[in-house]
Amino acid sequence: MRIDVVTLFPEMIEHAASFGVTGRARERKLWTLGVWNPRDFARDNHKTVDDRPYGGGPGMVMLAGPLTEAIEAARAAQRAAGVTTTQTIHLTPAGTPLTHDRVVELARATDAGYVLVAGRYEGIDERVAIREIDEEIAVGDFVVSGGELPALMVIDAIARLLPGALNDADSAAQESFVGGLLDCPHYTRPEVFEGMAVPSVLLSGNHAAIARWRKMQALGRTSERRPALLERRALSALDRELLAQYREGERQ
Repeated sequence: MRIDVVTLFPEMIEHAASFGVTGRARERKLWTLGVWNPRDFARDNHKTVDDRPYGGGPGMVMLAGPLTEAIEAARAAQRAAGVTTTQTIHLTPAGTPLTHDRVVELARATDAGYVLVAGRYEGIDERVAIREIDEEIAVGDFVVSGGELPALMVIDAIARLLPGALNDADSAAQESFVGGLLDCPHYTRPEVFEGMAVPSVLLSGNHAAIARWRKMQALGRTSERRPALLERRALSALDRELLAQYREGERQ
């Protein structure tokens, strides 16, 4: 898989994508990275990439010309690398909220390529969005200074799902949102920390009981913290039983 990022801060992307699971997956050549700076495509001496918005108002808007040329250069690089299908994604608060299911779809297309457009200032010229963007994604209902951090979040979410990225393949299958639930709580040594003990079931060696407890915790946490997720899930008889036990206080 190849991912190209169009950004005014290419060093930010390059540096952050070199660490952790994302960096390891890159070292293993599970995905490759390209970065493209619209400033390199500006025609004037000042390398201008933004201007005041028509109609007035605060802030600046990214110019259509340099941004479009950077996107085209990223697509050309993907074609040269043998990528046959490229999708251009704009990271914006106005986009569709990113979900685990969508990340799975993006990661599953291992032969595909993605061009992630990281806007700045008040945003990008709408004509670029209309002409060049295939999909708009939001990582949350909040605003950050630019699309670089959201782009890195998308890259990390995809990279960790690529086959061979995680040392333990089961890790991805047991994380939050897999199956539509939040993850259960986790514990490690020591057994007692500042008076707080590990739940006894986790020390029992009874794998069936442990699996049941973890499922109960996942259902209970989701009910408390993200009830909308449960509303979209068809609960089995066992799910309802475990959820009732959780709510009755049988958490240990």
